[in-house]
Amino acid sequence: MTEWECVLEQMREQTSRESYKNWLEPVRALGLDAGGCLRLAVPNKDAKSWLEAEYISSILAISAQLKLSFHSVTVSVDSRLQEPRTQDTFTFDDPGQRFSEKYTFDRFVVGSCNEFAHAAARAVADNPANVYNPLYLYGGVGMGKTHLMQAVGSRVSVTSPQTKIIYVSAEEFMNDMVNSIRYDRMRTFHERFRTADILLVDDIQTLGTRERTQEEFFHTFNTLHNNGKQIVISSDSAPSAVKGLVERLKSRFSWGLIADIQPPDLETKMAILSHKAAEAGAELPSNVLNFMATHFNSNIRELEGALTRLMAIASISGTGITTAIARQSLKAALAENERTATIANIQQIVASHYQLRTTQLRERSNVVPRQVAMYLCRKLTSASLPEIGRAFGGKHHTTVLHAISKIANKRQGNESLDTQINKLTERFN
Repeated sequence: MTEWECVLEQMREQTSRESYKNWLEPVRALGLDAGGCLRLAVPNKDAKSWLEAEYISSILAISAQLKLSFHSVTVSVDSRLQEPRTQDTFTFDDPGQRFSEKYTFDRFVVGSCNEFAHAAARAVADNPANVYNPLYLYGGVGMGKTHLMQAVGSRVSVTSPQTKIIYVSAEEFMNDMVNSIRYDRMRTFHERFRTADILLVDDIQTLGTRERTQEEFFHTFNTLHNNGKQIVISSDSAPSAVKGLVERLKSRFSWGLIADIQPPDLETKMAILSHKAAEAGAELPSNVLNFMATHFNSNIRELEGALTRLMAIASISGTGITTAIARQSLKAALAENERTATIANIQQIVASHYQLRTTQLRERSNVVPRQVAMYLCRKLTSASLPEIGRAFGGKHHTTVLHAISKIANKRQGNESLDTQINKLTERFN
């Protein structure tokens, strides 16, 4: 087995099947120089850039680990390695409108948690590239980011049918770029994305650490912005908190408007349930609305899923929808939901432990329960300090950090507090 084959064997275990097939399988080892440099060849210059940006460091690390004889790598282009281009090797997905009928502004339930993001998205849809550009929407999973992005595209496609709108996830953007490099179609890729009138990109956080893809998106962003085209981006966190995102993209994402979508409060959850039930031709009693909104503290998507299950069971059994039916039919989902460590669940469990209402955690007199809840939110969830602060009445992130440090220190010398926190933590295991 040659040294390059040893490297490939290791890389096959460290990378996805698709990445290995796209980037490493086409590489050819040309030989080893006397100075300990491994010479590799790839089909085109884009493949060369990608290999150098994404894999050279891993290749050298494997060489050191296996004590191979090379300590540097050079990459050259050999067009003879290019796969024959056939009509069916790779085609872009149709760039036409892929907007769901259920994701419109009319079907978006507005509450205090999302009214700012909703207003910004509507303003962009009514006047693209002239108000907020880019528009950056962020929030947790299932909070309505995709709904708002598709609503923008849907409205513009109706009011201005000639507008070229491209809506993709960041993952799709990367896959299109990967295939364009592999089949030497980067010019087509550039024409597709850089001539859009509106570019909507979902889940931009998946580009974190993907340096080559971020570079391509950076140039796409610049071209569109310089040409006065609208860009809308969604993410699970603010630009500054996206892991692996290069600074120049963070900076550009801040050029326009950044709007966050917070978890829905009780009233908004009840409004969402009532709206969804009405769309299905049903009406939920107020006590059922309150029960479901109180016990489902996760994202909107799961809340809607619970409603669908409840209505299906009620329809099949031929019974009316009551709190008892809701409790019984959603028993498993409720148990699972309550074990999920979310900010809302932690607040509810900590408040119950201290015999308080959740809203009372924000009161100045309940400093210890609030600090315990903040501590557990940081320990058990991936929420950032600002996100935790917002959930506790808009506390500054330094206040959250102080609370976390305070409880961490108190646990060491207070056996009673340490026991309480361990028991609260066990609720989520």
